[in-house]
Amino acid sequence: MDKLSATVVLPERFQGARDDITGQVGVIWQQTKAPLIVPLLKVLTYLCLAMSLMLFIERVYMGIVIVLLKMFGRKPEKKYKWEPMKDDVELGNSVYPMVLVQIPMYNEKEVYQLSIGAACGLSWPSDRIIIQVLDDSTDPTIKDLVQLECQRWASKGINIKYEVRDNRNGYKAGALKEGMKHSYVKHCDYVAIFDADFQPEPDFLWRTIPFLAHNPEIALVQARWKFVNADECLMTRMQEMSLDYHFTVEQEVGSSTYAFFGFNGTAGVWRIAALNEAGGWKDRTTVEDMDLAVRASLKGWKFVYVGDLKVKNELPSTFKAYRYQQHRWSCGPANLFKKMAVEIFRTKKVNLWKKLYVIYSFFFVRKIVAHIVTFVFYCIVMPATVLVPEVEVPKWGAVYIPSIITLLNAVGTPRSIHLLMFWILFENVMSLHRTKATFIGLLEAGRVNEWVVTEKLGDALKSKLGPKAHKKPRIRIGERLHLLELGVGAYLFFVGCYDLAFGKNHYFIFLFLQSIAFFIAGIGYVGTFVPNS
Repeated sequence: MDKLSATVVLPERFQGARDDITGQVGVIWQQTKAPLIVPLLKVLTYLCLAMSLMLFIERVYMGIVIVLLKMFGRKPEKKYKWEPMKDDVELGNSVYPMVLVQIPMYNEKEVYQLSIGAACGLSWPSDRIIIQVLDDSTDPTIKDLVQLECQRWASKGINIKYEVRDNRNGYKAGALKEGMKHSYVKHCDYVAIFDADFQPEPDFLWRTIPFLAHNPEIALVQARWKFVNADECLMTRMQEMSLDYHFTVEQEVGSSTYAFFGFNGTAGVWRIAALNEAGGWKDRTTVEDMDLAVRASLKGWKFVYVGDLKVKNELPSTFKAYRYQQHRWSCGPANLFKKMAVEIFRTKKVNLWKKLYVIYSFFFVRKIVAHIVTFVFYCIVMPATVLVPEVEVPKWGAVYIPSIITLLNAVGTPRSIHLLMFWILFENVMSLHRTKATFIGLLEAGRVNEWVVTEKLGDALKSKLGPKAHKKPRIRIGERLHLLELGVGAYLFFVGCYDLAFGKNHYFIFLFLQSIAFFIAGIGYVGTFVPNS
């Protein structure tokens, strides 16, 4: 049988139309490239190179400070007065300050026992501590379980209060603010805050309270996070690398040089007088913890970060939970920067260098520039130069600076150095959402105040996968497809193919790898999959 000719499958007039469309697209491209696309891409390239330099200088500066701190062994116990709390025969337990421990929670079925148990296990005179469980749960069954757990600990002699409210106004900030209104809080000097998945060690208060008790200028003592599920999957390993840099470098530098850093919202102890002087909790952004820290700092209060004190907690291990968390963590700071930049600059209680550090280093470079340059430069602009060879990215901007920045970021987690390439690809994928969230925060667009509580699994994953591990869970494709990631992945793959065939930049290896990373995220094949039943 004779083979069908192309004219049979596709009539000649349609072939001509197809050729005409291709030709017209080519003509439009050539006509717009020189006067419009090339100048625009050059401007974007220069802006991205400038932002890369800003980020590079910031990373090198913090690296130098950390090295000096390690060399001279400058720990907070040496910088500030720290003496263990001692018994007093005459005064008895009244020599110890009254401590309030707040645990805000919302439908935390998987972890509520762990957090309440850890808080009740804190070593401190029993008549000088109050455990306050702030339950915003909307599920009646979970509320009953949490209340029963509180009653169980109360029967053991623990001073624990179970508090609920009629609404969820202000989310976590609203719950914490409401919790401070109870009459028994007036007798407390300090408040320790732990999210529902945090499990402090018994000696937590013994190691933090002395800083506050002996140094009246200190408002906050922040501990480091320790991740109990870092080895659960590749995504949690990537998160560990990013957060370890934050705690090992960023928090340490801020505490040691400017006595300022962003409160992490948990695993910290506040002086209640400082909290009240700063205006208390506000729900104007999704980063109520950072908001409070900035306002307290503008009042002249100092913060201490104790890197040797670690509090166990859980990383989000599902891609959905991680995306929501990153949206909040990126959108909130950008929105707060917009609201407070002028106020920070005008304050008179803080010296000029600290103002510049907060505005430029803490907010602008780390919370805005870092997100934008990662996505726009490495996932949009650099690939675009393959299609527009008239625009070149210098080797120092394309290779040397990002390589040094990456290596400096990796020092926080030396055990995962072999995963560096995966971390780069994963961070570039997440930069898509961080950049989008940053612009939403700056422009105060639709999802600026969206608050989705980060899902915690506790031991749920083991119990769900244990007896039914042999059964494959049903996957709803619509729930796992992410069009943004798929779109960027398709763009990078197309540019990679073009570079392989016609280009001279030799970016195609990176482009193919990065496109695969976007495709994997786009089909939801990231993190842990939790079956519905």
